[in-house]
Amino acid sequence: MTIHTPDWVKHAVFYQIFPDRFARHPGLVEDYETMSPLNLEPWDAPPTPHGYKGGNLRGVTSRLDYLKDLGITAIYFTPIFQSACNHRYHTFDYFQVDPLLGGNEAFFEMLHAAHARGIRVVLDGVFNHTGRGFFQFHDIVENGFQSPWSNWFKVRQFPLNAYADDPKEHPPNYDCWWNLRALPTLNHDNPAVREYIMRVAEHWIRAGIDGWRLDVPEMITAKNFWQEFRQRIKTINPDAYIVGEVWVDARSWLDGEQFDGVMNYLFTKAALSFLGHEHLDRKVLHDNFKDLNLVDAATYARTIENILALYPKEILWTQLNLLNSHDTARFLSTVGINIHIAKLGALLLFTFPGAPCIYYGDEIGLEGHADPDCRRGFPEGKNWKLELLETYKKLIALRHREPVLSTGHYKTLVAKDMLYVFARVCAHNPSDAIIVATNNSASSVEISVPLEHCLPIGKNFSIIYGDGACDTERSSDCQMLRLKIPPFGGVCAK
Repeated sequence: MTIHTPDWVKHAVFYQIFPDRFARHPGLVEDYETMSPLNLEPWDAPPTPHGYKGGNLRGVTSRLDYLKDLGITAIYFTPIFQSACNHRYHTFDYFQVDPLLGGNEAFFEMLHAAHARGIRVVLDGVFNHTGRGFFQFHDIVENGFQSPWSNWFKVRQFPLNAYADDPKEHPPNYDCWWNLRALPTLNHDNPAVREYIMRVAEHWIRAGIDGWRLDVPEMITAKNFWQEFRQRIKTINPDAYIVGEVWVDARSWLDGEQFDGVMNYLFTKAALSFLGHEHLDRKVLHDNFKDLNLVDAATYARTIENILALYPKEILWTQLNLLNSHDTARFLSTVGINIHIAKLGALLLFTFPGAPCIYYGDEIGLEGHADPDCRRGFPEGKNWKLELLETYKKLIALRHREPVLSTGHYKTLVAKDMLYVFARVCAHNPSDAIIVATNNSASSVEISVPLEHCLPIGKNFSIIYGDGACDTERSSDCQMLRLKIPPFGGVCAK
């Protein structure tokens, strides 16, 4: 079977936005305040589980030029549909953008402005569960077994105790995500539910979005559900991106008939394992990373090779690679606020096969521990870590300038102690290659890297990223690249 994935994703740089926290357009807030004062948290105050800060989509529109200048070509939004929580994973209405975000009008203004700048937009599809305010669930709460929607959810007993005062004495009597009564699980075996979700997904693709990120897709086990989802979405837009939130080996979803890629948390975990030495703050690790072992370069190399061996190249090139997300502590905070390690993480991210995804604020050093702290408001410029921003700008520009970083072969060259060196090599032109070296130690390193097995003899190299140095040594049958890499530093040579 031939696997087809969207070509644009292979060359994309994504930016993940948590809408309540990225930017607040004051005009929209004032509109609401004329009706009733909004009870918003101060923008710079620590985020709380239930508080709103008032970020909105017109605020995003006002910052599109910033994203364009940064080099962003695609935005992934966490949920934007009407909901009763700041993260909006408790959906009320899948056809209406939340009024606090500006509603449908503000969304389409943003979508058109993004497209005009060459920035694509991917939305979060929360199709496993809804919020309690979802019309069909609310009807069951009111009318019990007589509700015409009673089989839209998996109800074990009537009446529903959706708002029990004591959840231990009165646990939910219907299926819900992680037994959280505020997140009732849809009955995907019901053809009406299945068709409803398909039509929601089709509606927004027809409206112009460029793809779906699918929340907890492994929870939906109805037969051929995701195969049908892909067929219906791709019929409307063959270039639409379908990416799943899967934290583990995702081969069962990446067979060419379901998703184009997944959020590549396998890469995230590997990068933390290698870069976390002497810096890792285990207290803030996500539960899925609690078993994380700190490793040397050789173990990291084997881990990466195992990850790369999981999927066909068409899938590798459309994975969504990330260092952190709205569900994890910030990478910078996880590695002890060490800017040098954050730079090394960014270097690994932007030189790895697949589309790099920046969680809003990573590029300016936004900190944050576990949820909700990882969802802080985007800070004012005076609080930016400009050294890190400059690194991100250079790496994004390098990624755009060098297609081999998007679709080139990946080959480990050296993995010793805390030194890791690899090559990205063009399949059709082996002389088009970039050598990437990372030194995760407190001492500078000088090393000779053998190149004869991956590159034609005769190629000269120079540093195109980083503060190290290089020169080339060659004989009739051998070529060596001599590299000097500073402590906790990284370089790219071409």
